[in-house]
Amino acid sequence: MGAAAADQIAVSVQNVGMKFGAVQAVKNASFDLPKGRFLTILGPSGSGKTTLLRMIAGFDRPTSGEIFISARPVSAVPAHRRAIGMVFQKLALFPHMTAGENIAFPLKMRRHDARVIPEKVEKYLDLVRLGGYGDRRIGELSGGQQQRVAIARALVFEPDLLLLDEPLAALDRKLREEMQLEFRRIQKELGVTTINVTHDQREALVVSDEVIVMNDGEIQQNARPVDAYRTPSNAFVANFIGVTNFIDGRVVDLSAPAAAIESNGRRLAGVAADPKLAVGSRCAGAVRAEQVRIAVKGDGLAGLETVVAGRVVDCIFEGERVVYEIRVGELGDALMRVFDHDPETHLQFSPGEEVCLGWNARDMHVFQK
Repeated sequence: MGAAAADQIAVSVQNVGMKFGAVQAVKNASFDLPKGRFLTILGPSGSGKTTLLRMIAGFDRPTSGEIFISARPVSAVPAHRRAIGMVFQKLALFPHMTAGENIAFPLKMRRHDARVIPEKVEKYLDLVRLGGYGDRRIGELSGGQQQRVAIARALVFEPDLLLLDEPLAALDRKLREEMQLEFRRIQKELGVTTINVTHDQREALVVSDEVIVMNDGEIQQNARPVDAYRTPSNAFVANFIGVTNFIDGRVVDLSAPAAAIESNGRRLAGVAADPKLAVGSRCAGAVRAEQVRIAVKGDGLAGLETVVAGRVVDCIFEGERVVYEIRVGELGDALMRVFDHDPETHLQFSPGEEVCLGWNARDMHVFQK
């Protein structure tokens, strides 16, 4: 890493691995995170995302590779000597202290000038929109307010890096979504480099500048949220982010970037999304639920490149959308999910009804199986 790059990179993870006995929890992970960016590491339980965060924090030492923070190797630097703020799922706030005292605590531990501490505490209370709440004890605050105190405490000493370990997981959905927007606002306002760990797909897409998707200890994709969603690097990412339909088949034609597959005798056009694809190989065509259109008859889907017939199995009303589950006999009884985001004005279909589904070739990404 050259001097110019070092000035721009906040965190560099280089070929990092972690073994616990015979288990390889993280395998050869590498990425560079520019200063001021918000990165989310996304993955299911056991994917290695929390282990990777703990190595960056200094709680675990890598068994291979090196981590650089502000161009300095830190594997041998203990956690308490790294300029890192952290917010955990269990907030670890001191219940016997007020909100203001909790926020002041890291400043006192770092021997900041006692005369400036009250002013800094007020500044960060205002930042998290808790001005006037400094004298309240933790038990007198709501769950969302406690989250804000934890954020202020993690930021008040102006760390080089903010690490978030699923801090919103215990909140109800509405409050969690509100706090996701708050995290994004605060991070943008301060410009602090942030790494967030979550299994919540929406959170990753909403708050992040960059998303790393992990599975089985390996980084599957490192991309902007829009790219991870629209152009997933493999079938795992396509399946993990969003609701995706997979159509089993075999590749019958490749003329990059186009690919054609055959499923149950039906030829379908798509986009080659996997460099390992070869004519004759088994594959899966991935189509996101919101990219599939539904109509009573095929002529209602004029202009779409693929149209198939199916039967409605279930209809689930979710408020802002209706989710249909549709069995498609001509694709080997594949079960496909379709979103209708305008349920008030569109025709609502009932279980048992015959319908037609359609999508464009560009919306079907073909992956090796």
